[in-house]
Amino acid sequence: MTRLAGNQVTIGYGDHTIVDQLDVNIPDGKVTSIIGPNGCGKSTLLKALSRLLSIKGGEIVLDGESIHTQSTKEVAKKIAILPQSPEVADGLTVGELVSYGRFPHQKGFGRLSAEDKQQIDWALEVTGTKEFKFRSINDLSGGQRQRVWIAMALAQKTDIIFLDEPTTYLDISHQLEILELITQLNREQGCTIVMVLHDINQAVRFSDYLITMKDGQIVKDGETSDVLTEDILERVFNIDVEISTDPRTGKPMLVTYDLCKRNYPNV
Repeated sequence: MTRLAGNQVTIGYGDHTIVDQLDVNIPDGKVTSIIGPNGCGKSTLLKALSRLLSIKGGEIVLDGESIHTQSTKEVAKKIAILPQSPEVADGLTVGELVSYGRFPHQKGFGRLSAEDKQQIDWALEVTGTKEFKFRSINDLSGGQRQRVWIAMALAQKTDIIFLDEPTTYLDISHQLEILELITQLNREQGCTIVMVLHDINQAVRFSDYLITMKDGQIVKDGETSDVLTEDILERVFNIDVEISTDPRTGKPMLVTYDLCKRNYPNV
C-alpha cells in the first residue's frame, strides 16, 4: 500500500536539474532509507516529497491527491520532517520546542489545548526526554537534542516522518540510540519512516526498504536483501565489496570494500 508517491518528478535549483523524471513509491508503514553517493539527489528528493522544495515537473501524490493542491496545514497533519542540522533559537526550552509540533492542529490564537499538552507530554515520554522538558535545548548533548527534535515531529502526530541524516555528528552509541528509537516508533506507533543515511550497514540494519540513487535517478529499490548486492553497490558507489550475513539480524552486511578500477556511466 502506498500513500505517498512521485510520478515523473523533476527537481532542480535554477537552471540546474538534480532529479529528472523520477518515479518513486514510499511503502506505507515501513522504514525506508535512501542511500547513494554525495550529490546524487537524496536530500533533494526528501525535501520534494515533503513539499519543502517545489518540483519543476511531474507530480507528488499524497493520499490520492496532488500534494501541491493540499493546504500547508493539511500536509503538516500528515507529514513531519526533521531536516539536516536543524537550528533553534537561543534559550528555547525543550517543552517549548516540542510544542511547535502542535502548530498544524491549533486554532484561533494558537494557545495550547489540553489535547496539545497531552500530545507534547506523550512525545517527550516516548522519546525519553520528559526529564528535560524545562531545560534549555542548548544545554543538551547532541544525542539528547536529536531526540527532542524527533519528539517535536512526533507531537505533530503525523503518519509519515521524514528524517534527513538523523545521525549526523553523533558518535556511534548515540547513532544507535536514535536509529533504535526510530524503528521502535515504526513498530509501536505504525509511523511510515523515510530517512537519508550515509552508513550502508546502518541503512540495511534499521530499514525494511531501500532506495539507492545515483545521478538523480533510482538505480534499485526494494527489500534490503534485494538491494544490497555486489552489483548494485558497484554501480552506485563504484566499490568492489564483500557481503556477508549479519549474525545478529540475519540481514546482508557490507564486510569490506575497495574502489573499483572501472567506472560505470550515468544510470
